[in-house]
Amino acid sequence: MSTEPTGEIGYAAALEELQKILADLETESVDVDLLASRVERADELIRLCRDRLEAANLKVEKVVDALDSD
Repeated sequence: MSTEPTGEIGYAAALEELQKILADLETESVDVDLLASRVERADELIRLCRDRLEAANLKVEKVVDALDSD
């Protein structure tokens, strides 16, 4: 699992790490001692991905609005 600060990774890397965490959590051999920290990290990554998607959506809307006004 990555220890890289959430704000410093890109969307693709965050999604990849999130998928790995999910795969780890789906196994029966989940280390209970690490469970809470993995869930917390997944929460951080989900928030990052949502923020990045929102930002991208706003940029696309601005471009489309600019094209419509021309």
